Amino acid sequence: MLGGGGLVAVNVYASATEDGWGQEASPVSGTATIDCPDVGAQLTTVPDEAREEVDNELALLDKQIAEAYQRLQDPAEAGNRDSSATDSEIMNPLKEDRAETIERIAAAIDQVGDRPEGLDQLAPCTLRESAEQPGDGSGGDDGAQPGQEQQGGGQDGGQQQGNGGQAGNGPVAADFADITAVQPNVQSPDPQDGASTGTFTTRCGVNANGLFNSDNVIVAPGVSNGAHHFHDYIGNQSNNAFASDDDLANAETTCEDQGDKSTYYWPVLRLQNGTQEQDANSPGGGIEGNAGEIVTAKDVTLTFVGNPRSEVTAMPRLLRIITGDAKAFVNGPANANASWSCTGFEDRQLKDKYPLCPQGSDVVRTFKFQSCWDGRNIDSANHRTHVAFAQADGSCGQGFTAIPQLVQRIVYDVDAPSLQDGGRTTPLFAVDSFPEQLHKPVTDHGDFINVFDENLMQEMADCINEGRECGAGQAEEPGGSDEPTENPGEQPTENPNDQPTSAPETPGDGQDDTAGNGGGNDQATQDPADTPGSVQPDDSANGSGSDSANDSANGSGNGSGGDEPRVLATSSPTQRADEPKAENTSEEIGDSYTTSTETPSTGDGTQNVAAPQGGLAETGANLWPAAAGAVLLICGFVLLRRTRRSGR
Repeated sequence: MLGGGGLVAVNVYASATEDGWGQEASPVSGTATIDCPDVGAQLTTVPDEAREEVDNELALLDKQIAEAYQRLQDPAEAGNRDSSATDSEIMNPLKEDRAETIERIAAAIDQVGDRPEGLDQLAPCTLRESAEQPGDGSGGDDGAQPGQEQQGGGQDGGQQQGNGGQAGNGPVAADFADITAVQPNVQSPDPQDGASTGTFTTRCGVNANGLFNSDNVIVAPGVSNGAHHFHDYIGNQSNNAFASDDDLANAETTCEDQGDKSTYYWPVLRLQNGTQEQDANSPGGGIEGNAGEIVTAKDVTLTFVGNPRSEVTAMPRLLRIITGDAKAFVNGPANANASWSCTGFEDRQLKDKYPLCPQGSDVVRTFKFQSCWDGRNIDSANHRTHVAFAQADGSCGQGFTAIPQLVQRIVYDVDAPSLQDGGRTTPLFAVDSFPEQLHKPVTDHGDFINVFDENLMQEMADCINEGRECGAGQAEEPGGSDEPTENPGEQPTENPNDQPTSAPETPGDGQDDTAGNGGGNDQATQDPADTPGSVQPDDSANGSGSDSANDSANGSGNGSGGDEPRVLATSSPTQRADEPKAENTSEEIGDSYTTSTETPSTGDGTQNVAAPQGGLAETGANLWPAAAGAVLLICGFVLLRRTRRSGR
């Protein structure tokens, strides 16, 4: 009886704690991250003659961090490596490599201008263990309302354990928050006399043709895999690391108005369902911790809006704008600028949490780009100083002029993940990121290059200044459209969907899930660089609703998740696919978004079986020692009873 009972107890406990079930799983190697100073952010001025060499060296710095992080994550070595070995094998070589690269950057600038001071101090990196919180934004008040948690780039650093998410480095349950528990937090300045109140909409699809790559032609031109994560591309179809201005100008475009050849791109969103995409063993993909099924957006709305204080001037051709910070988890949230919400709740915006949306509500990802331009440059050394956010009252700072503001609204038909079982029932989702950024939502970012026809760009400015609604699907005169697009600045105040009866649990969070940003300042009118350590909420763009043409062509983009990997079309000359990816429509959201026991459907009538789901057969295979123990326990009990009876 003792032997059988012990066998049962040991086997059941082992099974309950396996793969994140029951007890908390042991911390994976992804519980630590590498915190390196951002050299590029310090280079506010770089002579044009040195720009190409400096960009190449900055891309090399990112590559060095990624390689060091891969060594840190290597399961074959991590278990046998102590802190001194980590320093000697990873951190010290990384410091030496960075020091050499930084010296080359300083020398390149010194040859044609003034040598930058202090760059050599940026070579050392810090290994952050799970209990530490890089970039927590503690240097400033982010304006969170009473009773709500503070928003910061690294608030969840201590939570990096559990299921391990994308290749072991995120996301985790603590990266999600129930949108119904967030208080409305969106405000915007009232338009003043002379405001430009019109809107211009351009429609460029949802990347139905599957154009992806891990390049970044703005930050790392001429460097393959310069982003170290995959991007969705819509609009311009020739965007890769090697695209010249002429390539962009002569490219095909997915935009309905062929006068818009601009490029719009952002990190892909992935489901953690075990699907093997074509990039599973490639740089920028699985090799760097970006794993799982790429989700195609349900709808993408691109709206250009005006300024609440003045008219806008046309954007210069080939203007480059980056909004948000891909390294915000390490750098801190000063430049973070993406917002997350749910349809029907867009007056509530999250910065460093992914939203848990109730039944019938879709995930919404919003970018509001900088809307003030220095009047001279189409780019800058750190890709930020030539543009700025408007000030708190909506006006542009001294030396800057208002330009049309791009508001990018991306909608995804994805179910809220099941947090109790680490996403095994309904998978977690997260954006691609640099490996050391742990797929935190605060690292989300968007990129834009203006390749509008100059006449069309001027028409845009005139339309916005005159208070009209123009662009693809819009009327050319006020009141001329039967279904005008809603102004992106307007926010819903009521939830059209039924509220769930209880908020989903967030195991392991230890913090209030009411993760609203509060603050009351419009992100679009507050330059993050002016408020270090703060994260201001964005206004959310309601947009014009779903593009039926895109929806019918793409469905939800949840894919089949079967044995065959989906082919990814890329803009790299060696990777571009000839065939478009297969599209499937996902099934309707289930009755419960936290306790569903159904295997996620692929939408074509088949079940997604790529990820183990802990089924009955698997359970029986794992618990056979417990069954044998139970038999021994019963036999022992029967034998004991008979012995006692015979003794009487």
